[in-house]
Parts: sequence; structure tokens; C-alpha cells
Amino acid sequence: MVGALLWLFNMMMLLYILAVFAVLVLSWLLAFKVIDPEQPLAARVTRGLFALTNPVLNPVRRIIPSIGGLDFSPIVVILLLEFVRRVVDSLVAG
Repeated sequence: MVGALLWLFNMMMLLYILAVFAVLVLSWLLAFKVIDPEQPLAARVTRGLFALTNPVLNPVRRIIPSIGGLDFSPIVVILLLEFVRRVVDSLVAG
């Protein structure tokens, strides 16, 4: 039972890390005008990903502001999520 819950926790963390990474790449594509934000599919995907990740990214953005127009908050959030995942794994295994 504990193994199944740990697997579920790890998968959820991985999916959220992938969502944060997708926001990072999407923000670059939008900034460089590779993706048109007015296109309906792009707007829906952007809105959905931002709604999913902004509750975690916004507090980090308040602590670490953009530097030269570059937002480092997704990288910090990915590192923190991976740290939490590894701590939980070691606590359950230990």
C-alpha cells in the first residue's frame, strides 16, 4: 500500500514538474513570437498551464524577481519539487 502511494506521489510530482517545464518553454515561445497567443488552441493551453502552475510560481516570483526579463522562478520551483520528492522518498524508504 505504501509503495503504491509513493508511486502515485512520484508520478504526480513528475507531472507537475513537466507542467512547470512546459510553462517555461511556452513563455519563451510566446516571448519570441513563435506561438501566436491569439490562436484559440494556444490561448486555451496557455490559460490552462498558467492556471495550474501560477499558484506555485507566483510566491517564488515575489521572492526572486525577473532578471533582465528572464524569469528564473520555474527553475527554482522545479528544483524545490525535486528536492521534496527525494526527501519524501528517503523518509518512506528509511
